Amino acid sequence: MMRVSAPDAAWSARIAGPRCIRARIAVDGIRAMREEKTDLRRFEELNLSGESVAVATELGWTEPTPIQREAIPAALAGRDVVGIAQTGTGKTGAFALAIMERLTRGPGPRALILCPTRELAGQVAEEVARLSHRRALRVEAVYGGVPIGRQLEGLRRPPEILVATPGRLLDHLERGTVDLGTVQILVLDEADRMLDMGFRPQIEKILRRLPERRQTMLFSATMPGGVQALAQGVARDPLWIELAPRGTTAVGIEQQVYMVRPERKSELLLELLAHPSWDQVLVFTRTKTGADRLLARLCGAGIAASVLHSDRTQKDRTRALDHFVRGHVRVLVATDVAQRGLDVEGISHVVNYDVPLDPEDYVHRIGRTGRAGATGAAVTFVTPSEIAALRAIEHMLGRSLERVDAPEFGYGPALTAERTLNPRRPRGSRPLGTRLGEELSEERLAELLKVG
Repeated sequence: MMRVSAPDAAWSARIAGPRCIRARIAVDGIRAMREEKTDLRRFEELNLSGESVAVATELGWTEPTPIQREAIPAALAGRDVVGIAQTGTGKTGAFALAIMERLTRGPGPRALILCPTRELAGQVAEEVARLSHRRALRVEAVYGGVPIGRQLEGLRRPPEILVATPGRLLDHLERGTVDLGTVQILVLDEADRMLDMGFRPQIEKILRRLPERRQTMLFSATMPGGVQALAQGVARDPLWIELAPRGTTAVGIEQQVYMVRPERKSELLLELLAHPSWDQVLVFTRTKTGADRLLARLCGAGIAASVLHSDRTQKDRTRALDHFVRGHVRVLVATDVAQRGLDVEGISHVVNYDVPLDPEDYVHRIGRTGRAGATGAAVTFVTPSEIAALRAIEHMLGRSLERVDAPEFGYGPALTAERTLNPRRPRGSRPLGTRLGEELSEERLAELLKVG
């Protein structure tokens, strides 16, 4: 995560003194407002127009999510908003509905939505287009990985709403094919992810091209120091809404852990996929090579699957995602490029084929299921070398995850019996003081697996 350091003084100059006090007052004001106001359970109660309520009904949205209940009324009143909420909680709907209501027509883009990845930019553009179809607003998405020529054609008649990744938007700004001087509303979506990916310099350049008088909304799944500095630097007296303390996962996600030997992972996955309830499955691997190998194994077993990672062309990535969304393939194998860039309804299971090394990534990965109040399941495969990573996740969550016993795939007695088939490595082939999982006694393994 990016930290605020001494060189950030210029960036943070705008937030000195009274601004920091106002931020604290805003947070206190949210708490007071939550205590005083009645709970808003219907879209009609959010001061939305009949058009917006009708569109929400058409999309099957029965009631606003917590982030929508908090953010939409403030945004409609013209307030800047900083929203911290876990993935899959309806943040896109919150800022999109507000944009629909507040946008005034005129030349040039009136709203700019910045996203960290091309997958997310494409999906946000589709969602906004669905919400705006009754108003005949043009929505255009610009992102890297595709020929710029098509985007130039789409920008000849400037859209009212522009969705973009920072790098490709800067390309257009330097070419003079986009003018941001007409933007009334700026949205920074998945701000923590943008900073993680090193987009801060690009964001600063884009901000210099925007009008100072504008409404700004920033949404993020977490609030590290860099995001807080960004929020305080770009938003004016914002309403701060924090609905996701660190380690928060959606209520409807059932989480389980399987202790598995490395060489039995693919067999365990095939065994689980034999259950009819595993109908739309997203599998995360740590590496692109691992993703490709697992894809070959699944296809060889007759499982309809596709793969998504950064070495694939944008055309291949779009096709893989489209096939998964439409149900043409049952399993999508992906690296962490998809942990924030996927908003797919109906994912029944998320599988951490490899344990994520960053505990926060665990939250983002499993947030692909159980979205917007739905239920889902998350399964994590843990090998002996990944026990420490599992413990870090459980420490962040503040609780132990349920263990599922699968003796034929796990380690313990089976590994003890196979020691003679797996000679020990020569001394010096691994760091001093480390031990292989197969060298641990059954009692020692049991002790290591105790968390608490």
